Amino acid sequence: MPANSPENRSNRKILIGGLILVLLSINGILFYMNYQKKEKTEEQAEVIRVKNSELENQINVYEALKADFERQSQELQAMGLENDSLETKIAAISADLDELRGFRNKSYSLADQRRFRDRAKAFEAQLKEKDEQIAALKQDNEALTSENTTLKTTQTSLSDSLSTVKSTNKVLSDKVKVASRLEAQNLSVNIINSRGKAKDDNDNEFRAKRVDKIRVVFNLAKNDVATQEPKTVYMRLIEPDGAALYNLSTGSGSFEIDGENMYYTAKRDFVFDNTQQQLSFVYDKDAAYKKGEHTIELYTDGFLIGKTTFTLK
Repeated sequence: MPANSPENRSNRKILIGGLILVLLSINGILFYMNYQKKEKTEEQAEVIRVKNSELENQINVYEALKADFERQSQELQAMGLENDSLETKIAAISADLDELRGFRNKSYSLADQRRFRDRAKAFEAQLKEKDEQIAALKQDNEALTSENTTLKTTQTSLSDSLSTVKSTNKVLSDKVKVASRLEAQNLSVNIINSRGKAKDDNDNEFRAKRVDKIRVVFNLAKNDVATQEPKTVYMRLIEPDGAALYNLSTGSGSFEIDGENMYYTAKRDFVFDNTQQQLSFVYDKDAAYKKGEHTIELYTDGFLIGKTTFTLK
């Protein structure tokens, strides 16, 4: 039979049509399979997305719970209170957060989701209960603060009154102290030479080379306010250069005037009897005296009670 006979051409057409039909069938099957695979992939992706979204939401819930419990702890500390149970809850929530964050790298099952949701609800109930307790404590503290403020106001008023009384008493005490200050009268200075003879001079001028000792004599003026009791009088013999004679071996020392230490040359104790009693000092420098103006100062009870000068030529 010739190759190009009508019968052969008809057979080829049938064969080609069959092949086309087979190819179309295969393409249809492949298209359907790819469509099914895509749908399944998209479905799995949606499941993963939903799970991830649920996980992140749960993490956010736990982070908020932790922040709230920490706030409660700070509020209690501000009121001077401590609560170990809050620290325990914060530690438990922190542990749950670590576990939740670990699910980002592994499966987060429905059972896990239910477990953490239930725990979060329990924490939320405890948080609300503690907030109510803290609010009650704050109300009590405010009431106590108000009472304390009233007490402090009363205390301040009493303190002010007491300060006024103390101030008044101090003023009176200072006035009495000033009024009771002793006064040295008839204050005179004479010298004693090496032969033991005393010499007076109306001008208080003496020859330095003749001076062996200095004698200071004075009377205490009458003072009815001053207490009749033992007292001490300090004598300062100040040389022309402004320094007080000071020698521990002859009884010198220091005393306090207006909060400051001051050196004295000599001192003596006496009992004030308000009889205008006479007191005296005899001072032996045991060395040559400087030429020039010398000053004698007398102190008792923290006051300067007498002062005079004399000159050695």
